[in-house]
Order: sequence, then structure tokens, then C-alpha cells
Amino acid sequence: MKIVIVGPGAMGCLFAAFLSKGKEEIWLLDKDKERAAKIKQQGVIVEGISGNYKAQVKATSDAREIENTDLIIICVKSYDTKRAILDVKPLISDNTSILTLQNGVGNIEIIAEAAGSEKVVGGVTNLGATLIDAGCVKHAGRGETVIGRIDGKIPAKMRLIREIFNNAGLETRISRDIKGLLWSKLIINVGINALTVITRLNNGKLIEFEGTRRILKDAVLEAIRIAKRKRIKLIYDDPLAKVEAVCEATASNVSSMLQDVLKKRRTEIDFINGVIVRQAQELRIPTPVNSVLVDLVKTIESSYNLAVD
Repeated sequence: MKIVIVGPGAMGCLFAAFLSKGKEEIWLLDKDKERAAKIKQQGVIVEGISGNYKAQVKATSDAREIENTDLIIICVKSYDTKRAILDVKPLISDNTSILTLQNGVGNIEIIAEAAGSEKVVGGVTNLGATLIDAGCVKHAGRGETVIGRIDGKIPAKMRLIREIFNNAGLETRISRDIKGLLWSKLIINVGINALTVITRLNNGKLIEFEGTRRILKDAVLEAIRIAKRKRIKLIYDDPLAKVEAVCEATASNVSSMLQDVLKKRRTEIDFINGVIVRQAQELRIPTPVNSVLVDLVKTIESSYNLAVD
């Protein structure tokens, strides 16, 4: 199978490294020409719990070099999804599947609008990875990857993707309710990410202070209310307890959103807490806590050059 991974961030590089162990032809597509050239020359370097090794993959910044492909995996930031899918459009044939392994909610719809819903596969991965340098990733945590279509169908192509991933060492299963999984992960991010940005705290510290624990709870309860109104079945019996458990399990982690802010980059707030706010407005449900979190993170983004050191 010919697989193109769009976005050489931590997860894109980790998946490229694992998948390169098999017989598949693996490409990394990068918007940065110099970085693509570096990865093409050096390969993807992996450190961490799966060992220290180098995986040779093909890399380019020009999709025209790749031609038609069987599977496209989108690993870019959610705000770049539209650009990414337009970049790979020349690679899409009747038999191409497009898998999104991104944060937040809304990416499936963006991809479906450009490429057709029948081609889109949603995905949630619990792998932990940190980008050390261009093409160099630290594999920090094991976990399963779950894939599925919004309509719940399981075509033969999806079973083949699962088989290829599992054979490469990526523990993968198929779900008929990928929307429930995506929203369950969204609610975890709703409780953690924005608060870490505002407080500059590691995940675990959020539940050690009365104030942040209360804000986390209120943000999560607002998100749960939206999910219930939309009749989305969450995979956790007690989502709030799950968010707090994730804080404990990832106590020393610097959230991806806080990493973006520390590097003065744009965040994915619009695809996390912003989703809750927008959908609440459509349903005429108040979400004051998530609204404030969105406004504060956007203010931080807009004032990178004005903040006091």
C-alpha cells in the first residue's frame, strides 16, 4: 500500500517510522521544503520506549512527486486541515482513503467537503509522542489507535488499514461509533488544554488547586451537556472523572496547546473549546466557562509580542 502522511510533526513522524517497518511505500508530505529535504536525507529518527532507531522514508514538499496513493493520513494542526486536503487533492483517486488523526472536532467534515464523505476515516490515537527536532521524535507513551467511519460502515479497505497498522506495531481497532470516541477525547482536551495555557501548569497540577479544578469541572460539564443534547454517546460513564484521571496519568506532561503557546504559535482552540461554544450557540445553551477560556487563549495568541517577560 502507498501511504502518504501529511505533516511531519510528532505523530506524523512516529506513524511514518512504524509503518516503514512493513512492505508499504511511505511518504511524508511537508509544506516546508527545507525540512522535507532534511527528512528525505536523514530519515525519521526515533527515541524512547520503542527503542532508538532510524527509519528511512520518502519525503517531499511537492505532492506532484508522489502521484496517486492508497491512503492519506492527515496529521497537521486542525486549522491547516483545509489547506492540507487541497494540497493532496491531486493524489486522490477513486480508491483512496483519507484518515484524520487530529485533535478536536470538525476535521472529518472539512475533509469530506473537499474529497467526499465516503473516502474519510476518522481516527483517535492514544500514542504519546514529542517532536525533538525536524524528523526526530520521542516515543513517550503506548496506546491504541481507533479508526472508523461516521456512518458506521466497515468496508474491506478499513480492515486492510487495521491489519497494516497492527502488523507495523501500531495497536489498532475499528469502531462503529467514531463520533462518540472523537467527542470523548474532545471533552478531555476541553478540560485540560486551555487551562494549562492560561496557568502555565503541567496537566497534573490542574487538579491540585481548588480554582483550576473547579474551572476544569465547569468546562467539562458544559461540554457534556452539549454532547447529550446532540445525542452523542460518550465512551466514559463518568467523563469528568476520566478527565481528572488523565490529569493524574499525564501529570508531568506539557499539553500540546501549551507547547504551541510557549513557541508563540497558533493554537487549536477553535477546534476544541471553540467547538463547544459554537455548537452551544446553535443550541441556545449557555457555556460561559468555555467562552471565557476561548477568549483568554485567543488574547494570549494575539499578544505574543506584547506580553511581559
